[in-house]
Amino acid sequence: MISIKDIAAACGVSISTVSKALNDHRDVSQAKKEYIRRKAKEMGYSPNSSARALKTNKSHNIGVLFVDEAQSGLTHDYFASVLDSVKSTAESKGYDLTFIISGKEHQGQMTYLEHSRYRGVDGVVIACVNFVEPEVVELMQSNIPTVTIDYTFNKTISILSNNMEGMSSLTQYALDMGHTKIAYLYGEDSVVTSNRLSGFYITLEKNGIKPVDEYIMEVKYRNIETAEQATRRLLSMPDPPTCIFYPDDYAAFGGINVIREMGLRIPEDISVAGYDGIPISRMIEPRLTTVVQDTKQIGKCAAEKLISLIEKPRTTVIDQIIIDAKLYPGETIKKIN
Repeated sequence: MISIKDIAAACGVSISTVSKALNDHRDVSQAKKEYIRRKAKEMGYSPNSSARALKTNKSHNIGVLFVDEAQSGLTHDYFASVLDSVKSTAESKGYDLTFIISGKEHQGQMTYLEHSRYRGVDGVVIACVNFVEPEVVELMQSNIPTVTIDYTFNKTISILSNNMEGMSSLTQYALDMGHTKIAYLYGEDSVVTSNRLSGFYITLEKNGIKPVDEYIMEVKYRNIETAEQATRRLLSMPDPPTCIFYPDDYAAFGGINVIREMGLRIPEDISVAGYDGIPISRMIEPRLTTVVQDTKQIGKCAAEKLISLIEKPRTTVIDQIIIDAKLYPGETIKKIN
């Protein structure tokens, strides 16, 4: 195994100079740093993470707590994209990622907090979980730095997509296209759902449109079956809506299946819209009207803020960062009189 001593001998410098160059100290010139690092790479040097952890009191390892109740895991298009951005940003800053798993089935009944400590992570990004679950609350209240995605918690940095504004822009677009009979199939109770519902209702009210209660139904996020069932109910009504909003693009595909099975055309006979802006929604025919969430920026911001909290705990501001979403008009909402 190549050591710092070997590199120092090969470069004709002291061991301390090699150490300073590898750790980016200011009292070594940039040219000498680059030369030493290049030589270290050529020699196959790899720093010992355990030794670095003992020296710096940091593991340079970030935990990710991601529990998808639909059991879709990393096939969950939206969060997979967010976590990919977390990963690439963390790696660019010298951090590895470790998934924090549930304590109830694994690791001898460890809680999320215990597993985080067992893995020695410096901080945790928390996304797509039941945030009121005691184990999750325990982790957020611990001394381990945490950043939450799409959820606000006291004394925790939160990265939020602007769900209220996103839904408001989608609702206004449908109204501008002439639709007043708009159905909204919203997801399970959460801060995300609450904000989207608020955006929907506020925009209807601003335009003098009274919502039809029968058109507003709860379904499951990213679930084709519940979307199909709700779509059948809506289209079987004596006075059906002219436009249906789905909780996400994936669920919208379930509604589209039913609409086509019933011999109806999109958007000629019924208009539809999704949410999230997953890539496939913009590839299907007709292209789905949706709200594109900036998953790259959400993940990047989450990783950067967590690393800042780890490395500069005294100067990092605990705040909420809101990332704007963007309406993608697509082709599935028809212009009507």
